[in-house]
Amino acid sequence: MNKKFKFLGTTFAATALLLAACGGGEGGGESSGETTKEDYDFLSIVTGGTQGTYYPLGGTFANLITDETGIKTTAESSQASAANMTALKDGNAEIAFVQTDVAFYATEGTFMFEDGAIDNIAAIGALYPETIQIVTLADTGIASVEDLRGKKVSVGAPGSGTYANAEQILEIHGMTMDDIDAQALDFGESQESLQAGQIDAAFITSGTPTGAVEALNAVAEVSIVPVAADKAAELIEKYPYYAEDKVPSGTYGLTEDVPTVSVLAMLAVTKDLPEDLVYEITKAIYDNTDQITHAKGEYIKAETALDGIGIDVHPGAQRYFDEK
Repeated sequence: MNKKFKFLGTTFAATALLLAACGGGEGGGESSGETTKEDYDFLSIVTGGTQGTYYPLGGTFANLITDETGIKTTAESSQASAANMTALKDGNAEIAFVQTDVAFYATEGTFMFEDGAIDNIAAIGALYPETIQIVTLADTGIASVEDLRGKKVSVGAPGSGTYANAEQILEIHGMTMDDIDAQALDFGESQESLQAGQIDAAFITSGTPTGAVEALNAVAEVSIVPVAADKAAELIEKYPYYAEDKVPSGTYGLTEDVPTVSVLAMLAVTKDLPEDLVYEITKAIYDNTDQITHAKGEYIKAETALDGIGIDVHPGAQRYFDEK
């Protein structure tokens, strides 16, 4: 485990052994009490692949947290959202990057977490949007979600976040996967298949601009299918981890903003982290956004940090935001 408890002396050790012998269980029994900030001399942030966005942001956050709390904090590369939730569950990290929808699935025990819910995680706050982009080409004539009916549409792998996004957006428009010819393609395959005319549209959940869509736009005229405001509101009402978003004018050669929705990249922690420590972690990040040099830093703001959060907020983080 990454949690490093400081040496508390032989008296405590003997007491813990006595409690365990009396059936106190793992962790020293009911009399052991809650941990405090002083019980930690190391914190681990699990992020994503080294070429992605989570990892470099995690390095910046680790430095900010180290400076604010005095506790050595490091960013660890990982397999990203779903794996990060498992790391928190197993006690192999204290802080994790995750998409808001994946965090919700973890606490509910749905989609990729059908084998069991994870009940020891809480939110710090949202970071930046992971935009749901429904990508097509201008010459397909597809101008609305309803126009996807009967079309070949890439929806990502079954059990993936993108697949869930596609399924839920179709649902809000009175459709199911049975109403389209669903194709399980990744972003690169979606780009190639759209370019070759083998599919008509693709759901892509990613921060904009997305490389695969930019590559497509280099050889064809890209069109983004809008999610209308009323449908976005309906979606958010039913699935609170979504937030309103847009693909801005100028992206992929678009001449006007296209409304859509997003899930959000967020930070989660284990619930047993002390309130004062999580308060300081939250403060370290959201009070120092001017020190975040990554392009996504412009989206990280205290005033929007609770948007799209569908899981419990840690009391320490909530105290910070209540004071803002």
